[in-house]
Amino acid sequence: MLEMIIEQRRRSLGGGLEVGRVLPFAKHRMVGPFIFFDHMGPLSLSPETARRADVRPHPHIGLSTVTYLLEGEIVHRDSIGSEQTIRPGEMNWMTAGSGITHSERFEKARLEDARMHGLQSWVALPDGQEEIAPSFTNYSQKVLPVFEEAGAWSRVIAGEAFGVKSPVIVHSPLFYTHCILQVGAVAQLPANYAERAAYVVAGSVEVEHQTFGAGTMLVFTKGQPAAVEALAPAIVMLLGGDPIGERFIDWNFVSSSKQRLEQAKADWRAGRMKLPDLDHDEFIPLPE
Repeated sequence: MLEMIIEQRRRSLGGGLEVGRVLPFAKHRMVGPFIFFDHMGPLSLSPETARRADVRPHPHIGLSTVTYLLEGEIVHRDSIGSEQTIRPGEMNWMTAGSGITHSERFEKARLEDARMHGLQSWVALPDGQEEIAPSFTNYSQKVLPVFEEAGAWSRVIAGEAFGVKSPVIVHSPLFYTHCILQVGAVAQLPANYAERAAYVVAGSVEVEHQTFGAGTMLVFTKGQPAAVEALAPAIVMLLGGDPIGERFIDWNFVSSSKQRLEQAKADWRAGRMKLPDLDHDEFIPLPE
């Protein structure tokens, strides 16, 4: 059964880059530990627009960022020394914990026109792990398990679903899958998680005799059967997990403590958070 329908809201990230913001939503801020969910593209970048769209170094605490691309490339650099070209089908998991800074650059698109399409989300860290050491790991699509059944192809990019488990290291029970559905194919969401949702990236699906298109997140009722059926070829992200308790967001920071958020803001404002070694000539200032 459907508990809520969330339509993406268009948000500008500056430099001409616009995304579809899904979470947080005023009436439903989280799905399991997922506290933030953006749909980027599909869009075309020229060398000129790519330079403007680059995301300069900025900070995070108390969360893991999850970047998953369908098209294009992003170059990631962070304050613990990581430099990684992020490509389609890979899982890129950056845990901020006690604090990290990173940048995201569209370097390939600076050289030639390029397509960009992907999803970025934040997974809030559970109690007792909000201040763990920061880390970044890139997982090749070769190590991410795939499940196929009756016209439905699914890659389990984090957590456990369909009886298979991703090697991605997570900090609380969750699942995140990329599904490609042929017409008439059904994607069944795992039953063993308290909170579950499906996000329609492309195409159209049917749930409870209602039709939903791209840009829609469908949140399902706890303990009830949950499935989506493709009415046209569709790309759907399935996500969810067990709730971790109340979390607060302030800019790029997530915490169970408002006082900790204020400390993080003060640290960034005062220049106490290290910038990436390979990308330290500029940064995004704290918004007024």
